[in-house]
Amino acid sequence: MNMEPNTVIIICAVVLLALIFMGSPIFVSLGTASIVGIVSLGGPDALIRLPAIMFTHLDGFVLLAVPLFLLMGQILFFSGIGADLYNSGNKWLSGVKGGLAMASTVACAVFGAMCGVSIAAAASIGSFSIPEMRKQGYHPGFAAGTVAAAGALSMLIPPSLLFILYGAIADVSVGKLFVGGIMPGIILAGMMCGYEWLAVKRNPALAPDIQEKITWGERFSSLKRLWPALVLIFLVLGTIYLGVATPTEAGAIGSVGALLIAVFVYGNFGWGKIRLVFTYTTRVTSAIMIIFACGVLFSVLLTMLKLPDQLAELIIHSGLTGWQIFILLNLVLLVLGMFVDGATAVVVTTPIVLPTVISLGYDPLWWGIILVVNLNMAVITPPVGLNLYAIKSIAEDISMSDIIRGSLPFVIVEMISLALFFVFKDLVLWLPGLMG
Repeated sequence: MNMEPNTVIIICAVVLLALIFMGSPIFVSLGTASIVGIVSLGGPDALIRLPAIMFTHLDGFVLLAVPLFLLMGQILFFSGIGADLYNSGNKWLSGVKGGLAMASTVACAVFGAMCGVSIAAAASIGSFSIPEMRKQGYHPGFAAGTVAAAGALSMLIPPSLLFILYGAIADVSVGKLFVGGIMPGIILAGMMCGYEWLAVKRNPALAPDIQEKITWGERFSSLKRLWPALVLIFLVLGTIYLGVATPTEAGAIGSVGALLIAVFVYGNFGWGKIRLVFTYTTRVTSAIMIIFACGVLFSVLLTMLKLPDQLAELIIHSGLTGWQIFILLNLVLLVLGMFVDGATAVVVTTPIVLPTVISLGYDPLWWGIILVVNLNMAVITPPVGLNLYAIKSIAEDISMSDIIRGSLPFVIVEMISLALFFVFKDLVLWLPGLMG
């Protein structure tokens, strides 16, 4: 006998929370709770069609971009291109208050335009920028927090793995999501640099003035080492924007381009690194796909419960204003992001929240950008904040409390950016609109 939907919701919530508190992996918790709910609603026969549904979603061409961009990011991580990005930014921002912190932010932003993995950007740039900042007298927490927050820009500045997952679930063009993330990514990077300048101006103890004299010749000379990065960015983003390649095809082109740069430009990519790169790519791709597959089961359960439609109707008739609903949704995402990784947050929340967003008249593409901006905060907020642990792994003598304190002001910066993108939606939608 099939159970009542309200009873099923309670049972699934109990199962999900119990498994999470027992320490089960998120995909096990989500998948088990979903199967329990589906069987409770439709009986054992409802399970028969689940494998076909899961295969149909996992067989999507766009999801091939996930391993390709992971592969590209790992190749770049081991290539040494991050050092050239930082050194060039350092020379151009020499003499500016907090210049080394700004150089780290700019380097992370450019690295993000080639790699959609935040911890790769944070670890790659942080491995040499944090020691350099500390050598110059920067406060350890400020140096670490700067790189942890700036590394998150890789989630927003395309190519972004979260955009791929969101596009696959929400049926939104991944290419337009990529292009839509460019302007918000640049704006957020600029806001971070603005905060760093203001923080140092108000509290000079965070970063002393550096008197090193850099000539204009040295500045322009540093740009010579940036051509591989610019070529790779064009190969990925340029081909997508011009309509020459799909995101998946651009990922393949970018992976080959990154490999050629690592081998022939930097000459430091041997078989040992190749093994590490492919091992990491395989493991992370498998983890993301398992979470995505369990998210498909969760979507089936939500559809059977008609929960997203009921939630949309409840919110629309609640009397709340657009601002209030926007703040409420983002607070829920912020709290969720403290406990789960970005991929899980996208997979779990999109089927629930998207019908409400559409019912309110908002563009699903715009919401995808807002979602990822919000999840930028997730990787720098405890207890799960992945970038915090990435920075701790390369700066073991800096306490986790200092890293967290250095990162938290950037959460406020990102909240301000969310309000900006809510008020001025064209900042998100203008570039994708030019694609037709």
